[in-house]
Amino acid sequence: MKNADIIRNRQKIMATIKNAQIFLDIQQHEGSFDRYIWQFTDYKTIQNHWKNESEIPVNTAGSNRMSKALKQKGFAFTGSTICYAMMQATGMVNDHTINCYRYQELQKANY
Repeated sequence: MKNADIIRNRQKIMATIKNAQIFLDIQQHEGSFDRYIWQFTDYKTIQNHWKNESEIPVNTAGSNRMSKALKQKGFAFTGSTICYAMMQATGMVNDHTINCYRYQELQKANY
C-alpha cells in the first residue's frame, strides 16, 4: 500500500488477488483460461474493417457477455470496456484500421 509504483487502492488490490484465485479455478475446471475466454469470439479472431479510429467501439456485445460471465464467476473490475480492451490487446479482435500495416499482417495470419 505504501509503494507509489503500484496500485494502492485497497479494493483493487483485493480484487486482483480474488481475480487470480478465480482465474486458477477456471483453469482447473475448463482446462485453460485461454479456452474459456475465447468462447466469447467463437474461438477465432474477430476481423473488423474500420476506416477511422473514431469507428472503433469501446465495447461490444461480445465484451458485454464476457464481462457478465466473469462477474458471475466473481471477478471484480471487469466491466465491458475493460474486457474489450483485453480482447484487443490479446488479439481476440483486430481493430487496426484498414490503412494500418498491422491490419494487413493480421488479415494474412487469419488466427
